[in-house]
Amino acid sequence: MKRDIDDEISDDSRFGPYLVPGLDRGLRILMEFSPREPVLGAPELAKRLKIPRTTVFRLLQTLESLGFLERADKDRNYRLGVSVLRLGFEYLSSLELTDLGIPILERLRDQTGLTSHIVIRDGRDIVFVAKAQSYEAIFSSVRVHVGTRLPAHATIHGRLLMSDLSLKELKSLFPESRLQQYTERTPRTVKQLYELIREDIERGFVVSESSFERGISVITAPVRDDAGRVTAVITVTIPRAEITPQELASGLVDKVKAAADELSLRLNYRPDTTGAPGHYLKSLGLK
Repeated sequence: MKRDIDDEISDDSRFGPYLVPGLDRGLRILMEFSPREPVLGAPELAKRLKIPRTTVFRLLQTLESLGFLERADKDRNYRLGVSVLRLGFEYLSSLELTDLGIPILERLRDQTGLTSHIVIRDGRDIVFVAKAQSYEAIFSSVRVHVGTRLPAHATIHGRLLMSDLSLKELKSLFPESRLQQYTERTPRTVKQLYELIREDIERGFVVSESSFERGISVITAPVRDDAGRVTAVITVTIPRAEITPQELASGLVDKVKAAADELSLRLNYRPDTTGAPGHYLKSLGLK
């Protein structure tokens, strides 16, 4: 008698008999969907995940019945359903980071007149988890919302968020020999990425002019948790290709850094003020 997909024996040594393969496969199906590939079909999913096509059909129908997937392209393919969005908002509302950070974002927005965000990293992507929208109508052209995902290696936010990774860990995260290019400023190799990360974290902030999206500039600073690791970044977005000298002279960078430092303190980060400058970086082996 053929076993049900939920009754199969797990081959994951980390969890042994406690891993449910059917649930594992269903979640892996959901994780294949992305902004770059919002619509996928059973044949492609079966090929990618190396799961029998009949099993994939059953999993897709189950996920559809629960609202995690819905039909697209005349019922041949699927896209994420509203239940995924509901879970995403429940997760964001449960984050201490956003609870503590939103008032800081709103104050930064009021001080600068610029749209402000909190960004975290999820594997090879960054995710925008909180936003304080500028009151200026011109900022409606900035197409970044809560839940937006961007490639970590191609953004300054991602570089700061990967600052605690060693070169070996970066190579494990990006095993390809050439990184995908988005602009001429995108690092081409992991080694180039690592060198940029080291420069960024040494500086303590990053100013970027059209490095990922043309016509958009950003200023970003790291947020640290109680262990001293970069857990998020706070950023402001300027809808222009360049940041004016007047904006820099007005203390814009200092305001972003102050907001990130305040959120770090609320997350119980306490800077080590002993020793020479760069003591914390040395303790991590980054200097």
